[in-house]
Amino acid sequence: MRTSARFLQQVRCLYRFHRGEISANRLGKTDKVSIFNHPVVGALIGREADRYLNQSLLFFRAVCTSGGSCDVGGAGPLLEYEKRIISGELVGGDSFQIDTLQALQRLYEELVEHEESCQLDRYKSSQKSGRRRWLWSRFMPQSTYSPVKGLYLYGGVGTGKTMLMDLFFNQLPSNWRKKRIHFHDFMLNVHSRLQMHKGVADPLEVVAAEISDESILLCLDEFMVTDVADALILNRLFCHLFSNGVVLVSTSNRAPDQLYEGGLQRDLFLPFIETLKERCVIHEISSSTDYRKMGSAENGYYFIGKKYSGLLREKFHQLIGAEKPGPQVVEVVMGRKLQVPLGANGCAYFPFEDLCDRPLGAADYFGLFSELAPLLFCINYMQFVVYMEKFHTLALEGVPKFGIHNRTAAYRFVTLIDVMYENKARLLCTAEASPVELFERIVTVMDAQKIYPRSSSRSKKTDDIDLCVDNELGFAKDRTISRLTEMNSKEYLEQHEANVKDNKTPQK
Repeated sequence: MRTSARFLQQVRCLYRFHRGEISANRLGKTDKVSIFNHPVVGALIGREADRYLNQSLLFFRAVCTSGGSCDVGGAGPLLEYEKRIISGELVGGDSFQIDTLQALQRLYEELVEHEESCQLDRYKSSQKSGRRRWLWSRFMPQSTYSPVKGLYLYGGVGTGKTMLMDLFFNQLPSNWRKKRIHFHDFMLNVHSRLQMHKGVADPLEVVAAEISDESILLCLDEFMVTDVADALILNRLFCHLFSNGVVLVSTSNRAPDQLYEGGLQRDLFLPFIETLKERCVIHEISSSTDYRKMGSAENGYYFIGKKYSGLLREKFHQLIGAEKPGPQVVEVVMGRKLQVPLGANGCAYFPFEDLCDRPLGAADYFGLFSELAPLLFCINYMQFVVYMEKFHTLALEGVPKFGIHNRTAAYRFVTLIDVMYENKARLLCTAEASPVELFERIVTVMDAQKIYPRSSSRSKKTDDIDLCVDNELGFAKDRTISRLTEMNSKEYLEQHEANVKDNKTPQK
């Protein structure tokens, strides 16, 4: 696989050189020797590189699908990645992305090879419900660990983790039992299922049986543990899931050993880290490139200063068109409701305090922007059917600078941006400062020690009294800053407009 992937990289490198996109100085020594001395590729100099590139890929794919000796396989994320780069849909990644794609390609091929033993085909797998499977396991205990290990991808913000995982997921056969879901949304669903199975000896075992019955391959995006309730159940939940044959693919900004660092009762969480390492290959994307910031970032709808409150409302009214805005109510989960101060035509207007300075969480934000959670409840429990107003745009007034005085609001704002980004929603806002400056008082323990070194734990008079030392928030802020930057880029806003036009439906 590496040889074939290397060859494609060399062809693409020659293509860019021929087009004048890169100079000879940008080519590595190995690339120069292997490309220009290649008996076939070398003959292309001065010819139509475009034509050869397309033909070589077609030939490469044909060999792979006809049972030839090609070791990449006839499909998978690696070839799809190359195809999208050639078409201009993606920017060529660095060696770290290529390395990650090779890991995903290996996993893809292993899953294809073990499709039957992993029971991935939904039409061939058992039709027993989760509860019936759990009852049967009471009499016939058994463990069916998957012969294939999962993959845990972690790295800095904007390195393409989500894009690469989605690339992998979208190449999987449609008949497989698979699910791609944000970690926040996944845990909300777990807690809702637990409520339904109160009174059972081990409700987590029943929930795990239900989840594994629906999805053997589970792709979780943005694995980040901040809630003590989640931390206390994760090990038992995933022990049951892995025992039922589930294969986990996840992305995270944190290495496994850094998950829930400094959290309450972390000693009870530590066994989960070992379980994760045992059932997943841990892969770091070491790239320092933030691809979200490579777009043509503009101010977009991000206005700095209170003086723009009037402009924010003006933009809001422009977006809703002729419709008259008014208060609306959104059903969340388990009978809860969220009051929307102003809403119309898929656009919602909130003061920051109403959305991030109240006891709200991921469930409320998913209720505003996502239809995924209600769909899950509708399928499994008829009494939980809810009809939710889905918004694609949020106007948020008065985002403040964050510090120790409003740390909980900062956590909610981070979660809000995560949910909006996951659902490709548009953000209009007024803020006290730029995205970077909003979080400048949020630091990790290591950063705090660099800023204010001391030999004792006593505070110094020169310390910033509003400095918030919080490892989880300190790591999460980089992701939020990166996403805010991308959400105000020309590319993101144009894609949002296209999505709204394609998916526009009458309001309920």
